[in-house]
Amino acid sequence: SYEKIGGGYVTAIVRGDVAAVRAATEAGARGAEKVGELVSVHIIPRPHVNVDAVLPLGRSAAKD
Repeated sequence: SYEKIGGGYVTAIVRGDVAAVRAATEAGARGAEKVGELVSVHIIPRPHVNVDAVLPLGRSAAKD
């Protein structure tokens, strides 16, 4: 999923095993660099179980 966060920035949320997430973010980074500026890529390999309660990015409470 993704969220437009203003100022032309877009945040992409990729969930899955670390290798698949890394491959997806690397492909996305290459694509972003082709069409504009890549600002940042960050992978959280083992997020805390309550991370969605604090940062419900790409997920609503109803889905959990």
